[in-house]
Amino acid sequence: MDALPTADQLNLGLLILRLVIGPVFAFHGFAKIFRGGRLPGTAGWFHGMGMRPGHVHARLAAGGELATGTCLALGLLTPFAGLGMVGLMAVAFWTVHKGNGLLVTAQGWEYNLVLGTIGVVIGVIGPGEWSLDNALGIDLNGPVGLVISLVGGLAMAALVLGTSYRPPAPEPADTADIADTAGTADETTATA
Repeated sequence: MDALPTADQLNLGLLILRLVIGPVFAFHGFAKIFRGGRLPGTAGWFHGMGMRPGHVHARLAAGGELATGTCLALGLLTPFAGLGMVGLMAVAFWTVHKGNGLLVTAQGWEYNLVLGTIGVVIGVIGPGEWSLDNALGIDLNGPVGLVISLVGGLAMAALVLGTSYRPPAPEPADTADIADTAGTADETTATA
């Protein structure tokens, strides 16, 4: 590879990245509000996983994903969009995916890692010339973008988890075993 990309090639690549990842990220927020169990179902899911109060965190997550994805797509306040991606994905990793290994097919954390990494990289590089940041003269790229996206995102996740995450206590294994044994004994008696 002898030549670096031209400015137009770099800007086109960043635009494509923003126009794919931004709407996908925003759609996650939209889905929390309008699809499946809608916002009440999302709130119940959040409460069940230990994010208390669930109705507050469902709204915060949905709004955060909508705002982050929209800002990323538009190239507006891009390091803060990176902060949102890192923070939201760090919370998702910790509350849902951390014990499941890497692969998303096993509810693993690869998707969280990829999106969080994109948030940091775009926070450092910036959105490119074809963005609202450029049109408005907002330049937070480089080390400032790294601190905002990575350090800010991890700090936000730590704050949310430290103040609101109360995972439910696991069920004792003995109770489940007794229930399974009792059910089997009842079935055996009924068929005998």
